[in-house]
Amino acid sequence: MKTAVIILNWNGADMMRRFLPSVTSCSPDAAVIVADNGSTDGSLRMLEREFPTVSVLPLDKNYGFAEGYNLAIRQTDSEYVVLLNSDVEVTEGWLTPLVRYMDSHKDVAACQPKLLSWHDKQAFEYAGACGGFIDRLGYPFCRGRILDTVERDNGQYDDVCDILWATGACMLVRRSAYLEAGGLDARFFAHNEEIDLCWRLRLYGWRIVCVPESGVYHVGGGTLPQGNPRKTYLNFRNNLTMLYKNLPARQLWTVMACRFILDYVAAARQLVSGNVADARAIVRARLDFWRWRGSYRQTRSEIMGKAKRHSPMFMPVSIIWFYYVRHKRTFAELFR
Repeated sequence: MKTAVIILNWNGADMMRRFLPSVTSCSPDAAVIVADNGSTDGSLRMLEREFPTVSVLPLDKNYGFAEGYNLAIRQTDSEYVVLLNSDVEVTEGWLTPLVRYMDSHKDVAACQPKLLSWHDKQAFEYAGACGGFIDRLGYPFCRGRILDTVERDNGQYDDVCDILWATGACMLVRRSAYLEAGGLDARFFAHNEEIDLCWRLRLYGWRIVCVPESGVYHVGGGTLPQGNPRKTYLNFRNNLTMLYKNLPARQLWTVMACRFILDYVAAARQLVSGNVADARAIVRARLDFWRWRGSYRQTRSEIMGKAKRHSPMFMPVSIIWFYYVRHKRTFAELFR
């Protein structure tokens, strides 16, 4: 089929029982594939018994979000692939606007729908909302979500918009562009990997877009919830690695110097708040980044050499300054 919807599963049998029916019933023109990351909870038996029309791609172990999708996408031949989390409820006709936009805009590598909260369907969902951006120091934010402030959806971001990254919870991408860009960075394992991929796609000349005519509902935090030290570690380590890989030299060390200060301030705040495990995770993430930075020198050189444009990936604001000092908490306030 022209489009393949790929759901990566790891011990998520209960999630799939709840959300896979919406995918199968609302995606009649797409192949639905579950790539199983070595689950041990009976997921494969459940799929065979309860979802016989769904294709299953069993992997021999848990390769993480990044490499799991790389392996699955290499084994498909659809023009478009959708990376869809197992905790997403899709809606009737959700794929049509996304595919239609990609068909008519050949310079777009990937797009995302409006991502709303499954728990509160009138609010945006943290992990993507209505399209992702990055501030001048490398902190991700979204139309509809700045740091921990998540907006209600009142139609304020219903326009199609070029964005800097599309959410890995629900991203439709050209398979050819995905493979040419090298796919997701398997060493990341999870977190920030879709931002890193979108950054490379933009450097190579592609556009990334949010098409809010399509909407889906995301539970969020299904594998690693907010406040989990492992999640904190991966977010900080991978974010620093992403900056090192993709930032031009004229910006790299200024940003890294600022982040050195801000990351240790973040660790101190966690310590003062009693979150000792999270404070340790931030410090360990920074140390591990510096330990493996050398192994990324060749990767960085290749990315800089292939870059077709050097338009800024960052938005010209610091969300830390606007959020904590100027108390601006919404995307509209930032860019008024």
